[in-house]
Amino acid sequence: MAKQNVAEQFVDILVRAGVQRLYGVVGDSLNPVVDAIRRTNGLEWIQVRHEETAAFAAGAEAQISGRLAACAGSCGPGNLHLINGLYDAHRSMAPVLALASHIPSSEIGLGYFQETHPDQLFRECSHYSELISNPGQMPRLLHTAIQHAVGQGGVSVVSLPGDIAAQPAPEQPAATALVTSRPTVRPGDAEIDALVRMIDSADRVTLFCGSGTAGAHEEVMSFAERVKAPVGHALRGKEWIQYDNPYDVGMSGLLGYGAAYEATHECDLLLLLGTDFPYNAFLPDDVRIAQVDVRPEHLGRRSRLDLAVWGDVRETLRCVIPRVRAKNDRRFLDKMLKKHAAILEGVVKAYTRKVDKHVPIHPEYVAAVLDELADDDAVFTVDTGMCNVWAARYLSPNGRRRIIGSFSHGSMANALPQAIGAQFTDPERQVVSMSGDGGFTMLMGDFLTLVQYDLPVKVVLFNNSSLGMVELEMLVGGMPSYGTTNKNPDFAAVARAAGAYGVRVEKPRQLAGALKDALRHRGPALVDIVTDPNALSIPPKISADMVTGFALSAGKIVLDGGVGRMVQMARSNLRNVPRP
Repeated sequence: MAKQNVAEQFVDILVRAGVQRLYGVVGDSLNPVVDAIRRTNGLEWIQVRHEETAAFAAGAEAQISGRLAACAGSCGPGNLHLINGLYDAHRSMAPVLALASHIPSSEIGLGYFQETHPDQLFRECSHYSELISNPGQMPRLLHTAIQHAVGQGGVSVVSLPGDIAAQPAPEQPAATALVTSRPTVRPGDAEIDALVRMIDSADRVTLFCGSGTAGAHEEVMSFAERVKAPVGHALRGKEWIQYDNPYDVGMSGLLGYGAAYEATHECDLLLLLGTDFPYNAFLPDDVRIAQVDVRPEHLGRRSRLDLAVWGDVRETLRCVIPRVRAKNDRRFLDKMLKKHAAILEGVVKAYTRKVDKHVPIHPEYVAAVLDELADDDAVFTVDTGMCNVWAARYLSPNGRRRIIGSFSHGSMANALPQAIGAQFTDPERQVVSMSGDGGFTMLMGDFLTLVQYDLPVKVVLFNNSSLGMVELEMLVGGMPSYGTTNKNPDFAAVARAAGAYGVRVEKPRQLAGALKDALRHRGPALVDIVTDPNALSIPPKISADMVTGFALSAGKIVLDGGVGRMVQMARSNLRNVPRP
């Protein structure tokens, strides 16, 4: 048997770690690795048109599958393109291994053509970023990188010069066991005791939940019932906690709705469960707060804490539920449920008024119809900006659907690349990219990746010919919108020219039929929907100093607008409120 080179050993270890695909763009320094993939069963090279797409796709695959995913870029400019998608994956705690191939090892530090220092460049968006400068570092360095990505939840980067990749690898030792999943973390007894005492001494408890409640829906509901607590959530907690939730009071933050803000401010104990919600202006500063998180570095960095609990939400609640005293007083919970329903009833008319006749089409109407027509186990990928608003307010989670976006990093152009990674995990599952025209055109070249691999992703394009969220920020800041208008083509015609299914919708009566046809189509499809750029009405009390980047991070008033099926859920939850 011929001796392996470093590239071949690298590929074999990825296969053993469960990696099924390597997303990237070929290039000279990367050629030994790509050639090794060509000759290896179990690992597929996925050719994208932009390395940023490769990183976003790998991050989405990791979030959907729960397994390590991988991407690669060639030396210099090639791997630099990975950085935005890697930031997103890292901040989403998605286990991703990135291969940054490098210039010839003898030329590093001498200003060589395309020279960068990827081992340094990627340190801020990774748990581990190191250079293989000698074949003797293999396979231990790659093992270490994989353990960091999987064990800590995030990105590891391995920089590999092309000439090193082609050199003979060290003799492979006995196969080393690799960590491919993370353990659960139970808090210590002292922390459990302290948390139980805080809950027992509180009269009004509110739960505010983030993505750390994934897999803990049953425990959160059981705990909420035991202590009669309203349950609010952040955007990343929506898919895990909103469904089948008789204690739901909505979402807080810029995109929020309902009574979540009131519930978190009118309680006397706020429990932050698995959330790193960044907008501390929406959190109270005059109530007792306890936080439970598996990442200890998250504890207390957004708000003052009276108790920090290091542990998984599910394991923590399993310890707490049998020990905490059941509360019988529902007055606070019922008050918040009533307030939640009343707030939603008050804003739903903004979406229901003549939507079937309004031209340009209300984007709220598009999102509501899409929510009704999409499969019960669909994966939605959501562009940053106004598509976040429509997803937050109209997509109905049910425990089987997934909603993926750049919710922590806030990058444009994430939805289409993430849809590619999501679709590769299961070609038969319905994947819908909710794209804005600004985000879509930024990485539009990778629509061709859908065609090349015949990926049945459905791109639902909210085409308002503007950067809507930026216009909103300018308006609230007292500035006229400037540089936010897009001159767009007929995107449906572009899709058809690329070899995909494409249809343009300009009138509401065309919408349902167009979406049904696209969702039924066997291959990639794009629905170009001309939507109203003035869809949102802005609350009068928001001031200029409330604008900070992506979000309005102060004050309790959020954007007005409809809330789709959440109104029906709030009405249903009112049945649990005892009648006087």
